[in-house]
Amino acid sequence: MTAMTTRPDDEIGTGPLPRWSAVVYWFLVVEGMLVLTSLPGLVLLQLLERDTSNIPLMALACVPFAPSVAAAVYAWRVFGRDRDLSPARHFWRGYRLDVLDVLRWWVPTLGILGIIAVNLTHLGAVGFSPLLGVALGAVALLVVLWSAHALVLSALFSFRTRDVARLGAYFVAGKPLVTLGFVSVLVLTLAVTYASDWLLVLLAAPLTYLYARTAAPVVAAAEAQFTA
Repeated sequence: MTAMTTRPDDEIGTGPLPRWSAVVYWFLVVEGMLVLTSLPGLVLLQLLERDTSNIPLMALACVPFAPSVAAAVYAWRVFGRDRDLSPARHFWRGYRLDVLDVLRWWVPTLGILGIIAVNLTHLGAVGFSPLLGVALGAVALLVVLWSAHALVLSALFSFRTRDVARLGAYFVAGKPLVTLGFVSVLVLTLAVTYASDWLLVLLAAPLTYLYARTAAPVVAAAEAQFTA
């Protein structure tokens, strides 16, 4: 007996309503997975007062976020290729594959950003020039943009940590339009956060989808240049 293969079109349907329903389903499930895997950090952030003395704890609360976003990026890549009705399975597979690879560089990165944030909040108290604050802010922005590239590479490829670090730095300058796109996503994210922390949580799936779409040229270049 020949086994029948179920294609995505067979599972979802061919009409516009089933297809749009599948899209909505994907976004809802990925949203739920993002909230679930980020929950420890979200709870800790809600318990902390917005005070400079809590910056180290805020950095600690951000530890779960990068693996969650990496898993979403992994799921969104499947969504763009072979859409089916198993987004949770793809998300968990991405999370399981990526969590350790991401944490190896994400935790030190949070440490660096935390140190920069502490120094920025105390510049006036110790009498340093405002130019130093501008320089530290520029360094922080570069670190964040490097992280944006590194996260995509960790999510979709099995590169060593040092290779992720090198390629992340390479693509910051090598793909300037993508880097500018990440700046736009960052500005949008900050604007949503400024409006409401909970609004950011509710829009996590669309924002990660936008991030994954923005990173597509980097993914294509990494596949062409650095994989067999």
